[in-house]
Order: sequence, then structure tokens, then C-alpha cells
Amino acid sequence: MYGIPTNNETMAFIWNRAIFEEAGLDPEVGPATWADVVEYSRAIKEATGNSGFGLVARVNAGNTPFRVMPMLWAYGSGALDEAEANPTYETSMINNEGGIAALQAMYDMYVTDQSVPTSALTNTQVENQDLFITGQIAMMISHPSEYVAMQDRAAAATGADKELADEIVANMAYGLIPEGPVRRAVVFGGSNIHIMSDEAHGGEVNMDAARAMVTTATSPEWAVKNNWADSNPGNLRGFETEWMAERLDAINFLEVTTAMLPFGIPFPVVPEATEIMNIIVPEMVQNALTGSMSVQEAADNAANEINALSASW
Repeated sequence: MYGIPTNNETMAFIWNRAIFEEAGLDPEVGPATWADVVEYSRAIKEATGNSGFGLVARVNAGNTPFRVMPMLWAYGSGALDEAEANPTYETSMINNEGGIAALQAMYDMYVTDQSVPTSALTNTQVENQDLFITGQIAMMISHPSEYVAMQDRAAAATGADKELADEIVANMAYGLIPEGPVRRAVVFGGSNIHIMSDEAHGGEVNMDAARAMVTTATSPEWAVKNNWADSNPGNLRGFETEWMAERLDAINFLEVTTAMLPFGIPFPVVPEATEIMNIIVPEMVQNALTGSMSVQEAADNAANEINALSASW
């Protein structure tokens, strides 16, 4: 069983320079640490009335862990031990000292400072895009393609909305995702292409056709073109093509997400990874932010659920 990579990706930290300046922050320099994010978010809320950080905490939404896990990892935590040098995937670290500190920082922004959107519990990055392009949030984590997405939104706007959107696009800035007390971290993501077995497919697989499609999709040319505004080519030779050069010219800030590659951490390589990342981790955040559990209780509950799953591996 194996998959051929079709793309790879890391994200970056994005902020609105104009809102930073209005809040008395250096518009050209993003937060260096996650503690800075908490402080900047509070300062922005107090100075402008806008939300500082675009926290995402929706349960069973694929992009939630891409925005929660970098913070947990940065504080030295993890769903299991996936961020460690030699992971075993045997025991959860989510309720260790770092995990509690990271979850407390989220609590401080959502409950104490009220500096993130109250809709964070149901928001995905789609909603964050709407909030960012209308100037209602100042900071968020997202793909290199976010700049292109914002350009498209600005182009589709009219009247006063277009004027505001154009101004926000002009003031977009990208930087490395902030460091925590232990490390700088980002999800190393991407996709693979697989050929199904006859049994899994429910009939005979045309292997020649399947191999031809895989060959095309993962070729240097199409590895770039199929992921034009979304991700990086899975085929490393794709980085050397004329189309990649064109892409670098067309997509501002792409080099920032490339610079995040050394800090990329894959999700745990276990069959239950989706349940852990999309259900258990976001539920932990929700339990803490809604007050249905204390920060410690929410983390302990998540650890128990993850360990119960790992016991069956």
C-alpha cells in the first residue's frame, strides 16, 4: 500500500498591516511568538474594535486542525507524540504542560480578552476569508493561495465594498508562523494519488488507464498546473519548470510558505488520525472555550479519548 504525492503544502501567518498600524503595532513585522499573538489580538481588539486573531474551532471541519495543531506543537504538545524526533504514536501528549498552556492561550483570547470572533466555534477558514476581506479580523493562518483568493474577492466586489477589499489586499502581509516555548511548527500537508485494488473498487481496475492517469497527474508539468493557486508540486522536478517560475511571479508571498517547510509536522500516521484531528482535538477546544469543562478537564478528556483509541492499535 502506497501513495504517490500529488502536492505538498505548508501554511503561513497572515496579517493586515493597516489594522496593525491603527493598533500601534509595527505593520511590517508579524508576531514572533504565540504569546505575541495573544497580546497583539488583545491590543487590536481594544484599539480598533476588530477581532485580532481568526481562531478556528469548528468540529469535523478539515481545516480546523491545520490552525490548532501548530499552536499545540509550538508549546511542546501533540495529539500523540507526532512532533517528537522519534514518534511512537502510543500515548497522547495533549494534556501535558505545553498542551495546557496552548489551550489556556486560546481560552484567554476567546473568553478573557474576547479578541477573536465569537463565531470561532462554528467558523472554518471560509468564514475567516469573509472576515479578513471586510477588515473584521487582523491575523490568521492560511495557504499561500490566500492572497490570490483575496484578489479574486476584491475583483468581484463593487462600490464601497470593492474599495475596502482592494485596500485590504494591498495591506496583506505574510510571515512565518510564530514560535512557541518549544518550537516553531506548521502542519505538513498535501495529498496522494492511489490505485484501488479490484476488491476495493468493486470490479476489475483498468491498470493501464490508472497508471497513465497517475503518470500524468504527478508529472512535473501537471504537478504544478493542477495545484496552481493551492499548493506546491509533489514532484520535486516541478519546482524547476517554467510554470513554477510563472507561478512564483503570480502568487505573492509564496516563498514564505516554502520557508515553513523545515518546520512541517505530519499528522500521526495512524488510521484514526482523522477522528483524532477533526473530532477529538476540536471538541477539546470547544469544551474549554464554552466552559463546559475547565482547560485541564478538556485536555484530560481529550487525552483519555485518544489513549482509548491507541490501545487498540
